[in-house]
Amino acid sequence: MAAVTPDEHERLQDGHCRARVNLQPPAPAAARPFGAAVRAGLKDTLFPDDPFRGLGGMPPARRAWRVARYFVPALDWGAGYSAASFWYDLLAGVTIASLSIPQGISYATLAGIPPVIGLYSCFVPPLVYAVMGSSRNLGVGPVATSSLLVASIVGGKVRASDDPRLYTQLVFTSAFFTGVLQAALGFLRLGILVDFMSRPAITGFMGGTAVVIMLQQLKGFLGMTHFTTKTDIVSVLRYIFHNTHQSTVLGVCFLIFLVFTEQVRRRRPKLFWVSAMSPLLVVVVGCVFSFLIKGHKHGIPIVGTLKRGINPSSISQLKFQPEYVGVAMKAGFVSGMLALAEGVAVGRSFAAMKNERIDGNKEMVAFGLMNLIGSFTSCYITTGN
Repeated sequence: MAAVTPDEHERLQDGHCRARVNLQPPAPAAARPFGAAVRAGLKDTLFPDDPFRGLGGMPPARRAWRVARYFVPALDWGAGYSAASFWYDLLAGVTIASLSIPQGISYATLAGIPPVIGLYSCFVPPLVYAVMGSSRNLGVGPVATSSLLVASIVGGKVRASDDPRLYTQLVFTSAFFTGVLQAALGFLRLGILVDFMSRPAITGFMGGTAVVIMLQQLKGFLGMTHFTTKTDIVSVLRYIFHNTHQSTVLGVCFLIFLVFTEQVRRRRPKLFWVSAMSPLLVVVVGCVFSFLIKGHKHGIPIVGTLKRGINPSSISQLKFQPEYVGVAMKAGFVSGMLALAEGVAVGRSFAAMKNERIDGNKEMVAFGLMNLIGSFTSCYITTGN
């Protein structure tokens, strides 16, 4: 092979450089219409985890199955459910029920509705969430914040003492609007709105709610015979000595027992079930004691007889008349947003502890359907707790 002279080598390099310089740039991509670009940008920003993005080329049956599995997580975990998991779930269910029964009664009283509705609200909504919910550790039922808000907003229109039937119907209607709001936010994948709610404001509101609840429960705890409807400390303390000592002694004894069982749980975590069962034990012992001594004859107020049977239908009791729909929507939307924020926050806290992840939009759909079905079955607003 002939040797390349320096001049030829320089000409070859110059030719390669020209070839590289003369390469034609790729043809520019066709510009998308402005509207399509805006829609694509908004979709990538608001819905970066859209689970339905890849369903376009699937057969209709498979597409429907994927959508059903997304909205009904029970279709996923139900196939691999084992007998061992059942026994753990049974123990957890009994433990949660021991808390839900007394809480349901007390929160219903706080909301100004019959105590049996609190029990109804601890039955149907958990069944719906068991199928629709994505959190494995979240319990659902009435909570203090929603109970207090509903009582405050609906009570501004109709007082429970003046017309208890209409008041209860408006509470059911507010649960309906809560379900509509929560389900709509979930289907539209607007779970991001919950993240913008101020956590300090929610925490402060819940702390203030705890103080108000404590002051309101003093009437039953101390057996006050004269009690003001105001919640300021001065008005409450003015009537603190107008009480029945039987209720006071009984309330103090049960409070000491509850505090003691909580201390047992903290010092010996393996005995957590003692603290979990203590509220139900207090209810059972209190009922038996009141029955044996005829407590209502000795100044101890009692709940009274509760209706037997499962939840009756309440569809016909929903109030959509113009004079009532406004207050029902207000109570439902305000309580629903706070309940949604509380439920999603609790669910995410449990998920972080277990190194899991829950979808806020799925939770919104589950909470929404839970409250919608609950409003048809004599339940009021419920959420995760």
